[in-house]
Amino acid sequence: MLRSKRFVDKAPAEIQAILLDEGTYLCSVATMYRLLRAHGETGERRAQAEHPARIKPELIATGPNMTWSWDISKLKGPAKWSYFHLYTIIDIYSRYVVGWMVATRESAELAERLLLDTIEKQNIRRDQLTIHSDNGSSMASKPVAFLLADLGVTTSHSRPHTSNDNPFSESHFTIVKYRPEFPDRFYTLAEARSFCTEFYDWYNGEHRHSGIGMHTPFNVHHGRAPAIQHARARVLTTAYAKHPERFVRKLPQPPTFPTKTWINEPEKEGTNSMTG
Repeated sequence: MLRSKRFVDKAPAEIQAILLDEGTYLCSVATMYRLLRAHGETGERRAQAEHPARIKPELIATGPNMTWSWDISKLKGPAKWSYFHLYTIIDIYSRYVVGWMVATRESAELAERLLLDTIEKQNIRRDQLTIHSDNGSSMASKPVAFLLADLGVTTSHSRPHTSNDNPFSESHFTIVKYRPEFPDRFYTLAEARSFCTEFYDWYNGEHRHSGIGMHTPFNVHHGRAPAIQHARARVLTTAYAKHPERFVRKLPQPPTFPTKTWINEPEKEGTNSMTG
C-alpha cells in the first residue's frame, strides 16, 4: 500500500488519516515507518527528476576577438544596501576590456545594449566570436540569447556554483576593487562612471599584465605586442653584450606572452594541465 501510486508521495501520517476516513485501519504510523526503514525508503520515495550534469566549458582563444567573458559586479552606492552595477566584457586572449558600463540596475535590456554596441565597435563577423558568462539572470536571459544568436555569436555558460568556469571576469573585478584609489562606496552614478573611465584608460593602455607577458591589453589586442617584444629583446641583447658577467649562464629574454588562452584547458593523458 505504501508503494502504491496513490500513496507513494505521501507521508505515513497522511496515509493513515486517509485510510481511516475510508474506514480502513492497516497499522500504526510507527509501523509504517518501521516497514519503510527496513527497505531503505524513509527518504523521498517518488521517482526523482534526474538533470544531466552540466558539461564543463572548454574554450580557446588564439587571437583577439575570438572569446569574450562578461559579468556584472556590484559597486557600493551612497547608502547601505544600495548599489551601482558594473557590466564588463573582457577579451580573454588580450585581457582587453572591449566594453563596459555602469548602471543603476542589472537588466537584460541594458546587457543587450552593451553587447550589441561592443560587437559593432569591434567589427565582429558572424561565427567569429564566443561569449562566455555565468548563469546570472541577465546573462542567461532569453533576450540576450536571441540577440547573440541573431548576430551569429556562440554563447557559453559556467556550470552552477563553479566560479572557476569564469576566471577572467572574476580576476578582473579583483583588480578593479583592489586598486588603491578604489573608494569604499560611490555617492553618485557620475562618480562611479568617472572612476571607471579613469580605471579602464589605465587598465587597457598602461597596465602591464602578467598573464600576457607584461604587455598592456591594448598592445596585445591591437597586434603591437610582437614588435614590442622584439624591441625588448634587443635592449636585453645590448645589455648582455656590454656586461655578460651580470647575467647567469645565458642571454636574457623578455617574458613571453601566450599564443593561446583557455577557459578550462582539457587535461592531456598522463600530464597535469593549467586552467586559464
